[in-house]
Amino acid sequence: MFGDLMGMMGKLKETQEKVKATKERLNHVSLEEKSSDDLLRVTITANRKIKAIQIDDSLLSDKEQLEDYLILTLNKAIEKATEVNEAELAAVAKEGMPNIPGMDAFLK
Repeated sequence: MFGDLMGMMGKLKETQEKVKATKERLNHVSLEEKSSDDLLRVTITANRKIKAIQIDDSLLSDKEQLEDYLILTLNKAIEKATEVNEAELAAVAKEGMPNIPGMDAFLK
């Protein structure tokens, strides 16, 4: 019994280390989102850190339009980064979970 418990504790520690390494790796995964007309581009990491914003000069003359572009494009970029982040971390966490019947339902 204690051997199983120690084995599970070791596996949990190993999983924690893998999660930490995955989070670090996601700092270097860049995603790009752009407006539908390609006038605004946002580069973001999978950990949701904005790295760059490129704005076409034509947007600089209309403050309201630029604000709208920024809101829409930044939200799409954050959504995309969140999907990648959650998928990567869920895969690592699921890999390290002990095989408990019914537990899969909580990992979806």
